Amino acid sequence: MSFGDPNNPYGPPPQQPPAAPGYGYPQQPAPPGIPPQQAYPGYPQQPAYPGYPGGNMIPQSMPGLLVTARVFLFIISAVQIIGTLVLLYFAAFASDLSDAGDDLGFSTASDGGDIAAGVFGVFALIGAALATLSITLGVKFGRGGQGVRITTVIYGALGAIVGLLGLFVGLDSGLASSVIGPLLWIVFGGVIAAAPVVPSGTAWFARPRY
Repeated sequence: MSFGDPNNPYGPPPQQPPAAPGYGYPQQPAPPGIPPQQAYPGYPQQPAYPGYPGGNMIPQSMPGLLVTARVFLFIISAVQIIGTLVLLYFAAFASDLSDAGDDLGFSTASDGGDIAAGVFGVFALIGAALATLSITLGVKFGRGGQGVRITTVIYGALGAIVGLLGLFVGLDSGLASSVIGPLLWIVFGGVIAAAPVVPSGTAWFARPRY
């Protein structure tokens, strides 16, 4: 019986292949100048999202301030739609008054009714356009880019300015009830203008889209 025979009980034990390092075993240090991920082939490397000023990662969900601004846009659009319907009603009423003046032979009432109907109709068109813009901006928050961001900032700033002018008028009137509406308009416009400017909002509109 020779020592080379694997069945020889007196021979040396067979050589075992080296075991791969598992959990709990120290890993071999990587050669100098090679990152740990590249020192071991087959190690999956996960690409990281680029950072943004004021944070480490691009947000994967819409920031809270942008969600609030989006809700404010939808609330404003509802108010604008209601105002548009009221203006259209006034325009129709003025048009009926103008027709009644024609029937009765009152040319002054007829002309005044036509002018009032035209004014109410123009303001109704403006209200409808603003309501459409508010809804469009709110919907585009999910997929919009820099164009939506800049338009939202300008729109919110203009709304805050209009609210500020209304606040001055309300303070001059001396009525407390005439101040509440402009104050709400200032708050809504300020939040809408500020949400896309803060770092989280800037990163949201600048994030990559696949």
